[in-house]
Amino acid sequence: MVGAAKPQFLCAIENIIGETVANATPLGGGCVGEVYRIDLSSGERLVAKIGNESSDPDGGLALEGWMLETLKERSRLPVPTILHAADSLLLMEYIEGGDEINEAAQEHAAELLADLHGVTAPQFGLEKDTLIGGLAQPNPPSDCWPEFFRDHRLLYMGHQAMAAGRLPGPVMDRLERFAARIKEWIGEVAEPALIHGDMWGGNVLARKGRIAGFVDPAIYYADPEIELAFSTLFSTFGEAFFRRYQEIRPIAPGFFEERRDIYNLYPLLVHVRLFGSGYVGGVEGILTRFGT
Repeated sequence: MVGAAKPQFLCAIENIIGETVANATPLGGGCVGEVYRIDLSSGERLVAKIGNESSDPDGGLALEGWMLETLKERSRLPVPTILHAADSLLLMEYIEGGDEINEAAQEHAAELLADLHGVTAPQFGLEKDTLIGGLAQPNPPSDCWPEFFRDHRLLYMGHQAMAAGRLPGPVMDRLERFAARIKEWIGEVAEPALIHGDMWGGNVLARKGRIAGFVDPAIYYADPEIELAFSTLFSTFGEAFFRRYQEIRPIAPGFFEERRDIYNLYPLLVHVRLFGSGYVGGVEGILTRFGT
């Protein structure tokens, strides 16, 4: 239970909500600051993310809140309602999850993401830059998907990882040679689709065979296949998901054979930048497969 000497962030929550905080329980996840489940005296539960001085300087809780609000405004994807969004404090609806993402939940996820990917825009990118894992994600509007993916995903994140001392220079050289040939494998996309952008299992909340919500987005308009690829990198979804998704939005030939690995270079580079050398081998393996 929260004692008499409450931390400053709990006092701020009480002032915003107008209720007493009965308990604050630390939660896992969150690349920017600390995350708590907040139990109010009324019995209602919220989630609070707390910014701190040690947060990655590229990150921003206010921007995370904006991404969730944008998903809620532009799509039917279930995401938490934002109650307060500032870089020092992000306060949102609590969504009960924690169940296994079983076959039924995967089929539901396929329906939800297929619907999301039906939300389109005239150009790739977004009206503002966003975040992935607390890292800046540039989104300049672009008419050409292969060039956007090459310049603002692969090369941008590769250079960020190298500047942080986590991607060796020779691997960056190989990545640049690969990126120069990207149009051999990645073609133009008919319509830029809105994507969640960070589709690993920790961001998918399942409950009783359904998807209760998605959190921690990294949104922009893209080839939706990059979302599908990411969902396989850490085994978020499997056969049941793809079977149902394919029924709604057919996946073009060559995705599983080539484009999945190419698109997964981006989240792998994000993980190299965040966590270091343990993910460099995955990048090298894909580059080797495509002859660089």
